[in-house]
Amino acid sequence: MSKKLTEAQIQAQASKLGIEVAALKAVIEVECKGSGFNVDGTPVILFERHVFRQRLIANGKAATLDKAMRERPDLCSKTTGNYGLYSAQHGRLNAAAQYHRESALESASWGIGQVMGYHWKVLGYPTLQNFINAMYRDEASQLEAMCRFIKVNGLVNALKNKDWKAFARGYNGPAYARNSYDVKLGNAYKKALK
Repeated sequence: MSKKLTEAQIQAQASKLGIEVAALKAVIEVECKGSGFNVDGTPVILFERHVFRQRLIANGKAATLDKAMRERPDLCSKTTGNYGLYSAQHGRLNAAAQYHRESALESASWGIGQVMGYHWKVLGYPTLQNFINAMYRDEASQLEAMCRFIKVNGLVNALKNKDWKAFARGYNGPAYARNSYDVKLGNAYKKALK
């Protein structure tokens, strides 16, 4: 069974959301460059060191937080960035999991939609592990998580109206303009229409 997303799966999710297929394709294109998996079969992820710090706090792991910040500021920090190569992301995640597995898994963005792990509960997954299993299953499961995120965060109308600024702000936060996320979405949408 292929892990790749099919045209029919994209159409079904777009229909469920009541949006154009091209709009959904634009988000997929911009978020993960069109693939939810690395060549080795692992899901595409980005490990966020500042989120790891936040998740350790949220999960009541103050002693672990102090240790991680002292020993591995590349994995646990108040600042963003210092991501390293995409090929190194699973290694970074595994190293962070040695401090606290749950917080580490919650600190990565996963798959086609680059949905942060800490959203698992609000997206309706019974457990964090259930969410992670879905991210490893196939791109259709990754797309399901992305569409749940769009719905839960009230972003359907922004996609319907092709309001790329509003969507970008809601999906990626207030710093979206720094990476021209809205412009990239608009361009990907035009490309998807062809």
